[in-house]
Amino acid sequence: MTGALFEVSFWLAAPFWLLMILAPHWRPTARLAASPLTVLPVLAVYLMMAVPVFPELWAAVRSPDIDTFRDLTVLANGAGAIWAQVIAWDLLLGQWMFLEGRRLGVPALVMSPLLVLTILLSPFGLLVFLVLRAVRKPKSRPGETLPDRFHDAALS
Repeated sequence: MTGALFEVSFWLAAPFWLLMILAPHWRPTARLAASPLTVLPVLAVYLMMAVPVFPELWAAVRSPDIDTFRDLTVLANGAGAIWAQVIAWDLLLGQWMFLEGRRLGVPALVMSPLLVLTILLSPFGLLVFLVLRAVRKPKSRPGETLPDRFHDAALS
């Protein structure tokens, strides 16, 4: 069962990634990306794997050291729980990058490969995006405020 849950955690997030990468201009994509609720199914998988190893998980976060963490990851549910947590956080990160890219007017041909990089190696994807974000000026319309742009990204 743990192996199946490990696989399911990715497949629950995959549709949202696919929308952001392959259908970035489709109106529902921005609405979904603006919702933190997209990670709830992945978090449910996380809980199913984390609860059985909660003592080991708690030990690993209460007093973090490499040996305690290694002990947790040796357990199938421990490794699976960490994987599901990574999938959930990566999805939230990807959603933020997607919305921020829209706000900045980053073309989909740039954002899509960057989101793929983020799925595979999120720290590298985030670093590249932060550099891009630092040099990119936000697209704006006269008289528009930042909250207006963020709200419009979710609605368009």
